[in-house]
Amino acid sequence: MSAPLRYRPHHFLCSLGFEGKGYSDAFTANMEAIVMGRLRAEAGDDTEIEVVSLTDDICGPCPKRLGTSCTDQDKIERLDASHARALRIDAGDRLTWAEAQVRILERVRPETLDRICVGCAWLEQGMCKAALERLHDASNSERS
Repeated sequence: MSAPLRYRPHHFLCSLGFEGKGYSDAFTANMEAIVMGRLRAEAGDDTEIEVVSLTDDICGPCPKRLGTSCTDQDKIERLDASHARALRIDAGDRLTWAEAQVRILERVRPETLDRICVGCAWLEQGMCKAALERLHDASNSERS
């Protein structure tokens, strides 16, 4: 079994909405390897994730990274705090990607992103909202 992914709280929704875009080629390649190569792979739902409060596995090659911090640290801390509240997760928690998706489904509606993602440069592109809508639609279809 591989080591758990280390995730800041806001990266759960970033992973759900990822569509192959990022801050740099290296960042995008890393995100692609994590999201497409692990989470969306055949056994991806079983991937364990540990919630962390500083830079994580996605942050590694980010051009905005400054050691364990970020050039936009205040904004990132606000995003992490709002996502942690919405998902009811804390640093040190461990959950699988499947469990994370259930939390997202139960606790975050697409319109909620306008509140919890304030300041995120990717919000206006609509990728996360579209992915969240697909998650909710799939869940509703399964119940029908």
